[in-house]
Amino acid sequence: MADTLSEVISLLRPQAPYSKLAEAFGPFRVRREDINEVFYCMLLVGRLRLEVDGKAPLELRAGDFVLVPKVTGLTVSSLDPPAPPGLVSLPDFGVDGIARIGRPEGLVETPPEVQQLIGHCRFASPDAELLMSLLPEMVVVRGEGRLATLATLVRDEARADRPARDMVVEHLLQVLLIEAFRAKTQFEAAPGLLRGLADPRVGQALRALHHAPDRGWTVPELATEAGLSRSAFFTRFTRIVGVPPMSYLLNWRMTLAKHMLRSGGYGIAEVTDRIGYGSASAFSTAFTRHVGCPPAKFAKGVPAAG
Repeated sequence: MADTLSEVISLLRPQAPYSKLAEAFGPFRVRREDINEVFYCMLLVGRLRLEVDGKAPLELRAGDFVLVPKVTGLTVSSLDPPAPPGLVSLPDFGVDGIARIGRPEGLVETPPEVQQLIGHCRFASPDAELLMSLLPEMVVVRGEGRLATLATLVRDEARADRPARDMVVEHLLQVLLIEAFRAKTQFEAAPGLLRGLADPRVGQALRALHHAPDRGWTVPELATEAGLSRSAFFTRFTRIVGVPPMSYLLNWRMTLAKHMLRSGGYGIAEVTDRIGYGSASAFSTAFTRHVGCPPAKFAKGVPAAG
């Protein structure tokens, strides 16, 4: 599971434009809108209520980690005590970079009642929308200390002025995302790659497909990998992953092809061979239909139609 998942996350190319430590005292409610980035939160102290627009509210305790690959708006509020109706809190950013809400006057050393590490990251891949569609809509991990360590490392490295900082942050984020997705999670049972990998039958076919995208796969061959009949496999794969097997294979091959062509290190013939097309003309036809322009033009950086 980790190999296939790491391949997807590596292609996403995560970046960390924002990460901060936030502390609160007493009742609070903070509203954020128009985020449009990946959001993650590691609760270090206390309890809080997290309401991501369009999803059921969550009650988080110290040690809980939440990751939402796509979010536009959210509300964070206190539970001990509950935030009164109409309360809107504005964080105060100190010189140390920590965002604080409601610290008692003159009590600088008072321990916070709630402390959380909050971060946003974006995916630099031009194919981010397609790749993100393979991931669950929300991940909740309870009590995984490794995630707190990784989130802290991301924050510290993002704020540092050291050589190769951006590369280090990108790799740390990759590890953080992989750890979050492979941990024991409670996520929405939406179809997608993670749900497929977790299924003992469909997961076998997905791993085989990702291991050898150049193989001339057919539905019966993938069904054999899964240990199912053709019809049972097709139905199960489509229900769990969200698209039919051959559609998933095509999307993945085209994603790999775009990545290779964009890198400039592969010719058309090599890309054709690596993703399993019998001829350059067959690949060119499929690529043009899927992407909107011929592979040679795409490799030169000409935008696809639409």
